[in-house]
Amino acid sequence: MDHSGHGMDGMTMDLPPFTLGRGLEFSSDPFFLIACLLGLGLYGWGVLRLRRRGDAWPAGRTVAWAAGVLSVALVMNTMLNDYGMVMFSVHMVQHMVISMLSPILLLLGAPMTLALRALPPAGRGRKGPRELLLMLLHSRYMRVITHPVFTIPMFIASLYGLYFTPLFDFLMGSRAGHIAMMVHFLMVGLVFFWPIMGVDPGPHRPGYIMRMLELFAGMPFHAFFGIALMMASEPMVGTYANPPASLGIEALSDQTAAGGIAWAFSEIPSVLVLIALIFQWYRSEQRQAKRADRAADRDGDKELEAYNAYLASLQARGR
Repeated sequence: MDHSGHGMDGMTMDLPPFTLGRGLEFSSDPFFLIACLLGLGLYGWGVLRLRRRGDAWPAGRTVAWAAGVLSVALVMNTMLNDYGMVMFSVHMVQHMVISMLSPILLLLGAPMTLALRALPPAGRGRKGPRELLLMLLHSRYMRVITHPVFTIPMFIASLYGLYFTPLFDFLMGSRAGHIAMMVHFLMVGLVFFWPIMGVDPGPHRPGYIMRMLELFAGMPFHAFFGIALMMASEPMVGTYANPPASLGIEALSDQTAAGGIAWAFSEIPSVLVLIALIFQWYRSEQRQAKRADRAADRDGDKELEAYNAYLASLQARGR
């Protein structure tokens, strides 16, 4: 028997009826537990390295990163992960958090910027981790996967192409498939939100109005997906068509709940991203205004110097 709610032969575990308290009990998935610990550890190493050499790092970014990692741990290292294998509604909570909430928090942590500042240069003519990261950030591959022509269809296909085809049941049939699906959800969220509101520099970074348009281009399809699940008259995903009797739930009502979660959750990240975008826009305008003021001060100083030189020349002539 594996630890995810399904045995390796596909038989389900008998889980008691779901409650929030029971769902939040610790239940580790080794892959995500190690990944979360590594994420916190490496980020903490970067921050400490900057502080030891006297450089500052915004506390808000550290808090955002920690919250993002902990949100992944919350849905993948608790009983939510066990119940998510047999309850569509709980799985949908996992999906929404790991694809739409966790990426936003992780991106606000600016991990690429931290890595570029913390990693030491490899030296002339050599390529170390810092140089390889720079090459990746400026590569054609990154330009392609962060362009809206790629990110928006991928964001939509991750819903319709997965849940409404046999692919979902195939992936849920094994531990490796389930892990791969959750990693895919996280990566799609990161790639979708990075050009829109990520703090790190990226190859595709349009103006703020275009970023808002990119955000709203994908969200209606997300809402339609939730509505399609809620309006269905029969179970649409084979994995959840016959929930264990011990849960005391009915497949169609659980699917309706899953659709409601998907529909409602599309609003939450939209608000978070809009707040982040407006704040970033405001900060950008402030920086531009300060640069303009400094430039004006420099120009004014030059004009004053020229005027003083002119007065000096008149005085010299008078003598």
